[in-house]
Amino acid sequence: MANHKSALKRIRQNEKRRLHNRYYAKTMRTALRKFRATTDKAEAQAQFPTLQKMLDKLAKRNIIHWKKAANLKSGAAQYINKLA
Repeated sequence: MANHKSALKRIRQNEKRRLHNRYYAKTMRTALRKFRATTDKAEAQAQFPTLQKMLDKLAKRNIIHWKKAANLKSGAAQYINKLA
């Protein structure tokens, strides 16, 4: 158990941030699954800007690494091009 007041506060903050990050990471994974389940090219192209914005925001806030966001966006673009 923590011995200092500041350590107790740090524990509370870390737990709060962990839950916050978990929520947004899960939301991102769900959006990616929904995007990849799409078989219509027009629908996928309509979803892509929203997905891109979400990934950029998560990368900006350090919830995911910026290179992971870039890889996911690249994969999503390739998926759209693969749909014909």
